Amino acid sequence: MGRVNRRGSGPVVPPTARLEPLPLRVAHAEEMAEVLADPRPHEFIGGEPDSVERLRSRYERMTAGSPRPNETWLNWVILLRDENRPVGTVQATIVDRVAGIARVVGVRGQGRGIAREAARALADSLARGPVETLVAHIHPDRHASASVARSAGLAPTGRRHDGEIRWERSR
Repeated sequence: MGRVNRRGSGPVVPPTARLEPLPLRVAHAEEMAEVLADPRPHEFIGGEPDSVERLRSRYERMTAGSPRPNETWLNWVILLRDENRPVGTVQATIVDRVAGIARVVGVRGQGRGIAREAARALADSLARGPVETLVAHIHPDRHASASVARSAGLAPTGRRHDGEIRWERSR
């Protein structure tokens, strides 16, 4: 099984050569609002970048955990060690041995392999635990996201949800 989260709620994402995953805290909102301030990633996901206040409120809900007893929320901020700054997040929502996974890397951190490194670490950690299937939903025009999913061992299934392709990795 993967290492246990410092709060005891599930596996942690292990450090990699360049990245230090930190369990999400409300205190990360100010730094992460700056990291995620660029509107370009919202072209596919919709909405707009969150203000510090909205992100703080979201992080309060996320760190409180899911209200559903059979659902676990796991969230980490990804710190780029050599720059000592956060560059994005990875997350997993686990229900019945299936983990929906996602990652967001701020525009300044893109194109450097950070998303691949973080996604592989997340996927490998979850696969060592009680999770049997990893799932990600990716817009068909998001080629970089598809490449990240592929590097984490996921493959497209041909099924769609809300216009996105379902990718999976099973044990």
